[in-house]
Amino acid sequence: MSNAKLQLHIRERHVVMDNGIIRVTLSKPDGIVTAIKFNHIDNLLETANDESSRGYWDFVWSQRGSTGTTGTFDRIQAKKFEVVVESEEQIELSFSRKWDTSLQGKLPPLNIDKRFVLLRGSSGLYSYAVYERLEGWPGFNLDETRIAFKLRKDKFRYMAMADNRQRYMPLPDDRLPGRGQPLDYPEAVLLVDPIEPQFKGEVDDKYEYSGENEEVKVHGWISMDDGVGFWQIMPSNEFRTGGSTKQDLTSHVGPTTLAMFVSAHYGGEDLVVKFGEGEAWKKVFGPVFIYLNSTKSQGEGEEEDPLSLWEDAKQQALEQIESWPYNFPASEDFPKSAQRGNVSGTLLIKDRYMSDDYVVGNGAYIGLAPPGEVGSWQTEGKGYQFWSRADEEGHFSINNIIIGEYSLYAWIPGFIGDFKHDHNIIITSGCNIDMGKIVHEPTRNGPTLWEIGIPDRTAQQFYVPDPNPKYINKLYVNHHDRFRQYGLWERYGELYPSSDLVYTIGENNYTTDWFFAHVTRKYLNSYKATTWQIKFKLEAVEPNGKYYLRLSLASAAQAELQVRINNPDQNPALFTTGLIGKNNVIARHGIHGLYWLFKVEISANLFIQGINTIYLTQANATGPFQGIMYDYIRLESPKY
Repeated sequence: MSNAKLQLHIRERHVVMDNGIIRVTLSKPDGIVTAIKFNHIDNLLETANDESSRGYWDFVWSQRGSTGTTGTFDRIQAKKFEVVVESEEQIELSFSRKWDTSLQGKLPPLNIDKRFVLLRGSSGLYSYAVYERLEGWPGFNLDETRIAFKLRKDKFRYMAMADNRQRYMPLPDDRLPGRGQPLDYPEAVLLVDPIEPQFKGEVDDKYEYSGENEEVKVHGWISMDDGVGFWQIMPSNEFRTGGSTKQDLTSHVGPTTLAMFVSAHYGGEDLVVKFGEGEAWKKVFGPVFIYLNSTKSQGEGEEEDPLSLWEDAKQQALEQIESWPYNFPASEDFPKSAQRGNVSGTLLIKDRYMSDDYVVGNGAYIGLAPPGEVGSWQTEGKGYQFWSRADEEGHFSINNIIIGEYSLYAWIPGFIGDFKHDHNIIITSGCNIDMGKIVHEPTRNGPTLWEIGIPDRTAQQFYVPDPNPKYINKLYVNHHDRFRQYGLWERYGELYPSSDLVYTIGENNYTTDWFFAHVTRKYLNSYKATTWQIKFKLEAVEPNGKYYLRLSLASAAQAELQVRINNPDQNPALFTTGLIGKNNVIARHGIHGLYWLFKVEISANLFIQGINTIYLTQANATGPFQGIMYDYIRLESPKY
């Protein structure tokens, strides 16, 4: 690493930061990254693009009252440039713009301050932003905000986001008309005449490379010929919407790498951040770290395998996470470690139908998020969230929490439902709050008669078929994440061309016999509702009792789930969810979206001694992507 002095050059239309390792050029006063020089490469960003489309913050916004998840795209161009810090150890630049009533309808009512930080001896660039609304400003919807970097397509061809999710990628040219054939939606393209024949017949879709926020800490690209890596590192999820299990885009063909902060991906409109009239708000997004590495440090030393850059990037991600919260951001809106607090405790589970003793909350997800209803953290986006996993004894520690009032939420793999602590928690500077033992009583009315699946909020334990050979992504052949293949929704109709899934308790195995998504079936030029059956035997029926069917859903996309007992024509149905969900998970190769839990009360007189059938109908059927992903189903007998 170079120990050269930091240099700052302010020119008429650009500003340049240089620490002897990397040189970063930004447009002035716009605050767009136009060039990054590293090692012998003058610019890692795509020089064929206009300067405004290389490295930038952007968002999508819409007017208050708008529905859906689309709106006006704004590549954030600042109006004011300022040097915030210029010292021997740090350069921090501010690119800001203010909102006033003259801009109503033209720009979203936000003050925005984009910051870029270069440290001495650092092989990378930090960026963060402060978004602010003042009292009295009009409402609006924030659909999405992120940082995007467009890299040189002649150099960066190898993409990596996990040990088992990395590959040599097609070119963006392969998606153009003539070379690429659009499929059921614009993001998915079949490569019919790619420049490199090895990609012929593959599907390219950026959603195939989505990942869980908690898992994808680093992702990016390698230039094999140059031995250079370009990585986006997310050191914390505290400022992202939807909690740690939310899924989002990472890197994709472009070559593009993204830092996603707010998005409706895998959650739909419920994740759009909506501001009311006059509502004040402020939030800091980031900092994130753009890390550059090389097999040759400044052209010196023995060259290593370019794939070693991925291992180095993972190590760098761990170091950045360990350094969180950073001590260098100059904005007073970013709280340092001493200004934050900590919460710890032990989560226990009381389920008298499972054990007479308390069960420890092994692996529980435990988090602090703004006060709300049970499970509201899933769609919360205005505040900060802080999540941790309990150890094998149920102990948890949530550290570096920003000052404020929070609810404590939890959910535990292996148990249905959500937990919310009875009392809110006030975080003050330097506090260390010991919650002691917290007891969660999972929702239940009686002992389990039978169950299907594992309650982990995903559909991954169910049967995921092989894709149609015409629509392959080679990365996911014989892969743990086989659900990321394109077109799996069509496989249901091929497996069940004229009749629907029938599952018999005690005979069938959910890993091989329960299709991962309850979807529609195409018939001629229209789509039909589908009805699945669960058959089971009752040796006796408890008279005058109530049975309870628990339906734990991993995802719902404009679906209506109806339940009938022993009569497929029962009208009205015993139970209906109504129209629920806008997750779009089926189309976007996910295995879960937002979590839903329903309880169906069943009078004993609806059951018979012997073989019974529960009919599950996904009744809304106007397209291929409407459907449900089940997480877990359980039938409980009357109390005893």
